[in-house]
Amino acid sequence: MNNVLGGLKPAEVFRYFEILSGIPRGSGHEKKVSDWFVTFAKEQGLECYQDPKYYNILIKKPGTSGYENSPSVILHGHMDMVCKSEIGVVHDFLNNGLELIIEDGYIRAKGTTLGADNGIGIAYFLAVLDSDSIPHPPLEMALTIMEEMGKVGGDNYQTEMLTGKRMIDLNWHKDDYILAGCAGDVSVQYDVPVLWEKAADNDSFYKLSIYGLLGGHCEFDIVLERANAIKLAARFVERLLHEADIWVASISGGVQNNVIPAEAEVVFSFAKDNYETVKRAVDEVTAQIKFEYEMTDPGIVVELSELKGHMPYVFSKKTSCILSKSILLIPDGVVNMSFRIPEISECSNNIGLMVTENNTVKIISTITSSVASRKHGVMNQIIALSELVGNGVKAYQIGTDAPEWNYNPDSYMLNMAKKAYKTAAGEEAKIEIMPASLELGLFKSRIDGLDIISIGTETHGVHTPKEELKVDSVAKVWEIFKELLKSLKW
Repeated sequence: MNNVLGGLKPAEVFRYFEILSGIPRGSGHEKKVSDWFVTFAKEQGLECYQDPKYYNILIKKPGTSGYENSPSVILHGHMDMVCKSEIGVVHDFLNNGLELIIEDGYIRAKGTTLGADNGIGIAYFLAVLDSDSIPHPPLEMALTIMEEMGKVGGDNYQTEMLTGKRMIDLNWHKDDYILAGCAGDVSVQYDVPVLWEKAADNDSFYKLSIYGLLGGHCEFDIVLERANAIKLAARFVERLLHEADIWVASISGGVQNNVIPAEAEVVFSFAKDNYETVKRAVDEVTAQIKFEYEMTDPGIVVELSELKGHMPYVFSKKTSCILSKSILLIPDGVVNMSFRIPEISECSNNIGLMVTENNTVKIISTITSSVASRKHGVMNQIIALSELVGNGVKAYQIGTDAPEWNYNPDSYMLNMAKKAYKTAAGEEAKIEIMPASLELGLFKSRIDGLDIISIGTETHGVHTPKEELKVDSVAKVWEIFKELLKSLKW
């Protein structure tokens, strides 16, 4: 492994972040990194449990001298990361680690997501577990899998193995705020069965590529009114079905349900003499889109290219019509803003992923809300749409219905975190309640009396290949974290 971060301070934290960056850990493929945590615990002589089915991890470390009988503290994080490459970059996330680079005071991964979400948080935990000199109460490091894809690990974590009633989460993205509450979420899959027809022998096949969008995190960035590539693809299909007599052969978009789609692709066929009509319609919709998103997503690229060869089958016109209209009618973006907490969304939906598998186009949305009934309302709206459409279309919940973590102004952990922040950083911390959905509500709902606080390091571009971690922020948060642990003696 390259020692790219070797000269950075705090060395103990950056060392573990670089180690984690060298281990493949995409959502749904966490066994390698989970096994690494088991080996780490054995080498440190620490008690460790690995869930044999889900690969969730629990590592326990006794309190240091004077803290042996202090209340236990749960250290929470997730081991998986969003895997996304820049256009034109090929990276094998299943077998290869990341190529780290340092530029202008930030750490990035060359051509890919960085995985600082949640790699840097776990690196702090590992540095404490590896230390004999940092005062701390008994620790229980609880790491989950697939947080980025349905919160499968959090939903199936064996919380009965945890004794702590205090939790520190290090999965936040701002070093000048303390996170004191968050939303919940639920995901819905919308299935459109494909009726296939034989493609006309003389038709030409073209690919419509939509890319260059900013994309981003479906919760942090949803209020920025960026374009959704899957929605844009539906607009093109709808227009071309009406004006150019096209036949859709395949359609796809997005990389993961909790990422705003930055790319989509439609392959379709039409008679050769229809090219000018197709080109004019594509150009007109492209111009409309570029104007609409001129301020919020100015880099949109739409390309129409002819494909060599011929596909034997295409979607029926009815399937294509049902598909395009369904996507246009599924809510996307901010559903409503919060009046309880100004300037944040209360409920939003992200149409995050579209794939064609087993003769079905599957469209997956993630609904995030700080009010449970709001997200359930949107989910029921999508299900109702499928029922109205009929023709075998189905919509249903997938994954975890993750509850919100409600703000408690009287939280002991919040009070101690504010004091630790002031001592370590020399200034007052700001308090934030965000529409982001973390796993914390899942733990809160299962551990009676659990008191949670979340702090984190400054990162930008989370869930995109532009993800970056501010070097100076790591040292700042390290001191706050150590001070917080030190203060939790009683």
